[in-house]
Amino acid sequence: MDYKDKILQLKKDKNALILAHFYQIPEIQDIADFVGDSLGLAQKAAEAKSDIIVFAGVHFMAETAKMLNPNIPVLLPDLEAGCSLADSCPLDKFREFKKKYPDHIVISYINTTAAIKTETDIVCTSGNAVQIVESFPKDQKIIFAPDKNLGGYINRITGRNMVLWDGTCEVHDILSTEAIFKLKEENTDAKLIAHPECNAAVLEIADYIGSTTNMLKFTQSDKSKKFIVATETGILHQMQKNSPDKQFLVVPSDETCSCNDCPYMKLNTMEKLYFCLKNEKPAITLDADIIEKAKLPIEKMLDISKIMKLI
Repeated sequence: MDYKDKILQLKKDKNALILAHFYQIPEIQDIADFVGDSLGLAQKAAEAKSDIIVFAGVHFMAETAKMLNPNIPVLLPDLEAGCSLADSCPLDKFREFKKKYPDHIVISYINTTAAIKTETDIVCTSGNAVQIVESFPKDQKIIFAPDKNLGGYINRITGRNMVLWDGTCEVHDILSTEAIFKLKEENTDAKLIAHPECNAAVLEIADYIGSTTNMLKFTQSDKSKKFIVATETGILHQMQKNSPDKQFLVVPSDETCSCNDCPYMKLNTMEKLYFCLKNEKPAITLDADIIEKAKLPIEKMLDISKIMKLI
């Protein structure tokens, strides 16, 4: 079956908006209305004028879209598409953690469940995390959750001393300096670019650190012709499309040189996307009180992001 044409026809017939993360398979990226990172996807979801949103990503992303559009269906091709980072921060344990720091505000990475967002003062993404943190006075006490690598990176470059929840993304945290040094030895002319969810040892040797969108922009503007990419393999599709004259080498996830794929992101397929749109399920459902509480820190983030752009 030619899923591409059928998906595009259904999208038109149903006035649907397809949002896709950079880590989706190339075929899904190529038919999406918008491809981006968590910040860009949240912004597009907030602006949605469609009758249906199909989110080709993972569960917390679709939840965010639902919070911002409670009155229209938000579909996720595979409900099992979760997130190891979001799973590392269960609600009951996080509430107990918060009790230890009653005078701290909570900044949570968007890679969290809706339940954790109800315990959050403001949300951030890797693309705006530093700006969100710096929007608060230096003496403001902060809990940062759930990614300790991103939080540690922010602490180092801002001089903050945020209290960090002990969570990581299995896709980024697994990347090792050993694999990177091997690649650098074989490609002495390559620059290392890394996502801030990588561990501190990797970030220490990176030539550039940024969100997926900022990494993509860097590879377009930088004069280098070869890059070692420390993040999920999906981003290479857009990098290659935008810079066909450049070479991109992804850091392998293990000693067998396996591709660094997020198993959750890759659960979405063209077939699942087609049937999801055709049958209008599975759909994201959230209780009204969860939506009301959880969308507030998201809206705060979006408002600050707008102000930052104007400045």
